[in-house]
Amino acid sequence: MSSLQFTTESSSDGVRERDFTVGDVPGVLWSPASGPALAPLVLLGHGGGRHKKHGEMAGRAQLLVNGGGFHVAAIDAPGHGDRPRTAFDERASAELAAARAAGEPVGPIVQRHNAHVAQLVLPEWRAVLDALQQLPEIGTDGPVGYLGVRMGTAIGVPLVAAEPRITAAVFGLHWPDDLAEHAKRITVPVEFDLQWDDEHIPREAGLALFDAFASKEKTLHANAGRQGELPRFEVESAVRFFARHLGRTAAPQV
Repeated sequence: MSSLQFTTESSSDGVRERDFTVGDVPGVLWSPASGPALAPLVLLGHGGGRHKKHGEMAGRAQLLVNGGGFHVAAIDAPGHGDRPRTAFDERASAELAAARAAGEPVGPIVQRHNAHVAQLVLPEWRAVLDALQQLPEIGTDGPVGYLGVRMGTAIGVPLVAAEPRITAAVFGLHWPDDLAEHAKRITVPVEFDLQWDDEHIPREAGLALFDAFASKEKTLHANAGRQGELPRFEVESAVRFFARHLGRTAAPQV
């Protein structure tokens, strides 16, 4: 198992940020600047074409740290962020640009790309989780959650299905085609975000993925608007969701 190596550290607005590597995988761990010795861990999956420190990722991390007292970790998926792009990535990017220019559906291209990335990153996430749980502030017995929409859902659904250490998850904004069979194996509590006017994912497709989860506790959050208009308050809802299921270490500030 590759060990975790911290490379840089900074602190701002009550959040301690530490870049790390596990083998060749670059990641970042956000933690409370002060607080209890132990706290739950939430894994963040980023969207396609983005990276571990994208603005929406940092914003979610700050809410989870300051609002729930959690540790929050993210890694760059293959072909994203600080990781090299492959010929597959370049072809997918060119196909996506051509489809958009022609006004054609992008769903088949995005799904194919996301499924490929998910297959590659699944063992990496599990190795990173192994390494993170060796930290005394997280521990091997600490609760773990997962939050990711768009490509973060394409990665997260098979990860949560395969990883018993993850006991609560927030997903959303994805098609069911490559994920429904994995979702049928997920029984942990799930919160699922759906944009009612999503221009790429028909609402019937989003509802089908929600329906596939075998969880006895699952909640659908449907909001008016297009895919990029997911309300910020859904992240605040995720903080409360994880506080219920992972345990709270700080008073919510949302």
